Amino acid sequence: MPGATLSDPPAAPTLITGGEALVRALAAHGVTRAFGIPGTHNLEIYRHLAAHRIDHLNPRHEQGAGYAADAYARVSGRPGVAITTTGPALLNIAAAVGQAYSDSVPLLVVSPGMPLRHPRQSTGLLHEMRSQTEALRGIAAVSHRVSSVEEIGVAVARAFTLFRTRRPRPVHIEVPLDLLTAAEPAGPVRAAPPASPATADPDALSAAAEALRAAARPAIVLGGGARGAAAECLRLAEELGAPVVTSANGKGIVAETHPLSLGVSLHSRAVRRRLAECDVLLAVGTELAESDLWEPLPALTGTLVRADIDPAQMYAGLPADIPLLGNARHTVRALLDALSSVPAPATDTVHRAVAALREERNAETRSEDAQLLPYLAAVRAALPADTVLTSDSAQCCYYGAIPHLPVAPEGRYLHPTGFGTLGYALPAAIGAKTADPTRPVVALSGDGGLQFSVQELATAVQLRLPLPVVVFDNGGYGEIRDEMVSRGDRPTAVDLPPVDLPALARAYGGHGVRADSPEALADALRHALNTPGPTLITVPLTPVPAPFPVPEELPR
Repeated sequence: MPGATLSDPPAAPTLITGGEALVRALAAHGVTRAFGIPGTHNLEIYRHLAAHRIDHLNPRHEQGAGYAADAYARVSGRPGVAITTTGPALLNIAAAVGQAYSDSVPLLVVSPGMPLRHPRQSTGLLHEMRSQTEALRGIAAVSHRVSSVEEIGVAVARAFTLFRTRRPRPVHIEVPLDLLTAAEPAGPVRAAPPASPATADPDALSAAAEALRAAARPAIVLGGGARGAAAECLRLAEELGAPVVTSANGKGIVAETHPLSLGVSLHSRAVRRRLAECDVLLAVGTELAESDLWEPLPALTGTLVRADIDPAQMYAGLPADIPLLGNARHTVRALLDALSSVPAPATDTVHRAVAALREERNAETRSEDAQLLPYLAAVRAALPADTVLTSDSAQCCYYGAIPHLPVAPEGRYLHPTGFGTLGYALPAAIGAKTADPTRPVVALSGDGGLQFSVQELATAVQLRLPLPVVVFDNGGYGEIRDEMVSRGDRPTAVDLPPVDLPALARAYGGHGVRADSPEALADALRHALNTPGPTLITVPLTPVPAPFPVPEELPR
């Protein structure tokens, strides 16, 4: 310090509260938006958001905040941040944390916790629970309870380091109540280091390239982990003449209208047989999980090459014969470089074979999907190519839109895979729209799933952003109804009384219409894309009647 002498005492460290230390650390990592609901215990966090230029969006339920932050992360490419208060609020967001873990989404949840010296014996403090960190540790990748104000910045930097260098999964940081308001030295601002791209081992790359070069029947499966390598994966497929199948999270990485694309088809018996018969199958950034396959993949007759950032995936489900551990983009680029002198594929022959397989896939469910297909064609025709579609764990989505509504790389399709939560589509659409307000966003849901988070219509009204919400109404929980009937059970608790959902949307201050035909749906979508606020469009479906003997008298 200019003018200081040896006898001057050292400058006192700057003291800030734990709440400010947390917000400062988030801002230092580029966070500009958070989702959450204020509560008695987290007000010290909210006090500092504006000063650090972090906007806040308040959904009507913490689960909605989690889904919105999840979709914000998927669309923006930056971690989503959600703020909860203690106890029930943190448990409310737990389903969203589980979904983010399943779908490899970088979601940071921050919450207060019981004071540092809170006794283990219950005292009845507001929102008290035995252990928030233990509860979240079983759902998130990491649940970290800090013990000083200085540790807060370290915890945030650690979270962002994990997001950048490992398979991205949710992190929970808990700040004890007394630390949120305590003024202590916070230390320097910590920043996560930039990620250095990891490329697979050269020997493994050579082995994979040799196998692919010699392959007569190669195929490629792309998961969500391949999204950053879309151009490289397409080039590789074209050079090899390899059909491309994606998981639900990989939907649209390769344009689903491309002659080599089989779209989201891992659930198809015909496609699974084709993959099992490949002499080399390259799986990039995918678990090859039961939630995509719907049943186990038949034993492979050829070589399985797996490219993934997560070493655990090399041994999950189908173990890799050739593991390529590393960042997808750099690994596929290196694989392309190693693939010199690949014989040119017989393009027309390959394209005809893929088209025939696509037709065989479609024929498997054509009768079951007949009611949905005209409406999905109307949706596709009405929407720009860069539209973000969010969906629910509903029949109209996993039987309908996922396999039958084509998406290109400039668009996105966000679906709650694996964990399979209900109520994702509407709050996720809100998060996606706030991530990029210039892009069209459309939510697809069923009447059962929508009602898990229908209160988020109020959030959409508050934003005043154009947001069509298409609800395929089959009068309840159609999938569970069908499963009960297939077991020979009497359908129980699956038929819901009808709700005038368009009227409910209008009651919240939005718009609501009914579309009784594909043409009406297309018109309603075009109008909704230019109307501020949410427009709920109900598409009434007739549940397919299933034979079930009804006794003359109910059993007593």
